[in-house]
Amino acid sequence: MSYAETPARPPGIPPGGLDDALLKVLFAQTAVGLFVLDPQLRLVRANSLVEGVGTEGYIGLRFTEAFRLDDPDGSEQLLKRVLAGEGPVRDHLVRGRFRHTPGDRVFLVSAYRLDGPDGPGGTGLGLLSAVVDVTERERARARESALAAVRDAVGGSLDVAATCRAFIDALVPGFADLAVVEVVDEVLRGADPPVGPLPPDTPLRRAASGRCEAVERDEVIRGHPVGGTRRLPPRTPYALAAADLRPRLVPLTAETPWLDADPDGSRALAETGAHTLVVVPLTLRGAVLGLLSLYRCGAAEPFDEEDVSLAGTAATRAALAIDNARRYEREHVIASTVQRRLLPQAERHQAAVETAHVLLPGRDSGCWFDTIALSGARTALVVGGVAGEGLQSAIAMGQLRTVIQALAGLDLEPEEVLARLKETADRLADERAALPPSDSLQGEELRAGCVYGVYDPFTRTCTVARAGHPAPLVVGPDGRAVPLDVPEGAGLFDTDGALFAPATVTLEEGSVLAFCSAELLADERAEERITRTLAHPGRSLQQLGDDIVYALPDDTRSAGAALLLARTGTVSEHRVATWDLAQDRTTPATARLLVRDRLQGWGLDEDTVDSTELIVSELVTNAVRYGTPPLRLRLLLDTTLTCEVHDGSTASPHLRHARTVDEGGRGLFIVSSLAAHWGARHGPDGKVLWTEQDLPGAGTTR
Repeated sequence: MSYAETPARPPGIPPGGLDDALLKVLFAQTAVGLFVLDPQLRLVRANSLVEGVGTEGYIGLRFTEAFRLDDPDGSEQLLKRVLAGEGPVRDHLVRGRFRHTPGDRVFLVSAYRLDGPDGPGGTGLGLLSAVVDVTERERARARESALAAVRDAVGGSLDVAATCRAFIDALVPGFADLAVVEVVDEVLRGADPPVGPLPPDTPLRRAASGRCEAVERDEVIRGHPVGGTRRLPPRTPYALAAADLRPRLVPLTAETPWLDADPDGSRALAETGAHTLVVVPLTLRGAVLGLLSLYRCGAAEPFDEEDVSLAGTAATRAALAIDNARRYEREHVIASTVQRRLLPQAERHQAAVETAHVLLPGRDSGCWFDTIALSGARTALVVGGVAGEGLQSAIAMGQLRTVIQALAGLDLEPEEVLARLKETADRLADERAALPPSDSLQGEELRAGCVYGVYDPFTRTCTVARAGHPAPLVVGPDGRAVPLDVPEGAGLFDTDGALFAPATVTLEEGSVLAFCSAELLADERAEERITRTLAHPGRSLQQLGDDIVYALPDDTRSAGAALLLARTGTVSEHRVATWDLAQDRTTPATARLLVRDRLQGWGLDEDTVDSTELIVSELVTNAVRYGTPPLRLRLLLDTTLTCEVHDGSTASPHLRHARTVDEGGRGLFIVSSLAAHWGARHGPDGKVLWTEQDLPGAGTTR
């Protein structure tokens, strides 16, 4: 039918009668708001805007004035485009409020052009707009979205503060204008939450808070800043919710009686325009972890009972996530404490090496470092790590560190130390694999690495071997990086049985070595960044270590790491005496005279001189009788007195317990009685028998 055609009129109905009857029924009976607008977008006819509200006061108003839309300009431009013939608008969602009724509303608007007699291309007579109030539907959708946001965001972190922050972000601004999470102070430190009801004097710490942009002044948050603590004011909804563990829906007005008990909160609430409060206890199995406080302000719709139900569901989810984070925090605190107790408690004096360390606390509780004094003024430098978090990683770390200390005392080469350490690691892995299937440790993979280096100040060499761990970085005294290509060995718990290969580098005095745990070298620019930082010879090692930490990415700091720095030196020639001796029967007597003369020159007491004479006599006699040339005697004075006798034989002497009638076998027994420590180390040109004696008034280094 063309536009000019007129439909057949039923008999007996006057012209226009059917149209008038249709319009009357539509405007009187339909549940949809119908509005006729003239070309200036003024209301000329309307049915009831809302139940119980007439239309008399709205006729003649512009559409955007009648509905008080949040974006009046955008909505008006949209209606003008429809009036201009650009097509209808269907189901356009707008937000606003009625002119004479409070509260924000959500409307679904459709608009259609009313064509004149000249058809669609002519001048429009106005618009017909259909408006549906979908406020309740959108509120239900907002509740579902808020609850979905809580499910998605809360529980992904094992940090209590991060969990509370995610909880707030999920609720604001979609569900509340202001939100505050307060957690029992002891719970934040990993303690068990108290069983409800919560004692009134229990301190609560504000773990997180948030606000929407519409709230210009965040006085609620300012009054109790994040990180601050408070005790719940008595006779307030907060105290009551913590006492009976039931949520509260509380209207806020100037006449609200309990505000007198909390004047700071009363003033803050008044200045933010908060008109409704929902306070929900964070509980889990009868224990109280804290409180959730939600506020709506200004023109926002007040909370209702359905909102309280949603807040309770969300709080239950958050309480479970907070408790999981608390349990992890407690285990982390225990693991960190164990780790600290198993690591060196103070810097140890070394004969020719200055050292400093930085231990970053974090998730990784299995990293360790060590400096071990070896015979001959040498120093072992160690950094290692057991992958993983928690107490078991710290325990495994302590086991490996204890073993490596024992192996270092045997004067083994670095590659031999790591080979023996890996044997211990294999036994630990076998023990874990033999656990019952029900044991949670049975299925956990063990991974660990270690780098072990030995610096000799007399040769100025550093020999390094590594097992599944980054090689150390070396910077010379001139600030240039020194290449140190250490072959990579298998990790300590790897099934690969390949041997470890060492690398040796000769260093200038004043060179700096950086032994880093793997976390410090995670990114591709880490080595360059660290070597550039170390190229400052005028700064102390502790300052250099701090500078390296300052430059780390944030995620590295949270993981935890260990850094051991060493600056190489030499032994002062005034504290060392070396003699080449003949392979002769008279050599022990000569050695005694040389030792007495030098020790007296160093000002040592007579008891030490006598003991040293006897030790040297026995060691030199053993070397003359059973060893081969060359024969060399060396004394080293530091916090202890070290005696070393070198000969070309590789055969090691052993301690015997001679019987009364035996004529020999008492030499090393005498040596072990007089010295605090003694041992033998081997090299490519023979062996060295050494002893260490404690000096009166000096602390020991081992």
